[in-house]
Amino acid sequence: MPDLSGKKVLAIVSNRGVEQDELKDPVNMLRQSGAEVVIAAPETGKVQTLTGDWDLGEIFEAGQTLASVNEAEFDLLLIPGGTLNADNLRLDADANRIVKSFASSGRPVASICHGPWLLVEAGLVQGKTLTSYNSIKTDVINAGGSWKDVSVFRCPANGFALITSRNPGDLVAFNEAIAKELSA
Repeated sequence: MPDLSGKKVLAIVSNRGVEQDELKDPVNMLRQSGAEVVIAAPETGKVQTLTGDWDLGEIFEAGQTLASVNEAEFDLLLIPGGTLNADNLRLDADANRIVKSFASSGRPVASICHGPWLLVEAGLVQGKTLTSYNSIKTDVINAGGSWKDVSVFRCPANGFALITSRNPGDLVAFNEAIAKELSA
């Protein structure tokens, strides 16, 4: 992995329901590569992850609230999946503000599994090509995006890079794409 020292990544999650490995693996890779990672959620403190949207996973700590985030401080936005997580984030005004700010400023967004639901809600998939968990394929298409069934896809359309993957089985490719984006 490249040296990502000096890079700052924002991971946005809900306080319950984020898919454990879709948060854990990218965060660990980024931190081991020297990047600073901040986890933000509606409330600071405990973030209860799940595995397979059902079983309790590890607990992480949210160091900031979504409302308090100054998104201009960050180089990349990470949106992990998990059905509950993604459903909560897409209804959160601060999560919508954050993702729109990244897109409008041309900074990259990386989203996996159900995470692109936030992009659909924020109106950011129109004209984009992406992948996701297959159950939200129709949502992506109905929002004006094109959907591909591939392990990772980077779309530069509309002025910002969007890196997407389908599920935890794609995490190696997803993490490699994130590292490559930050080291470019």
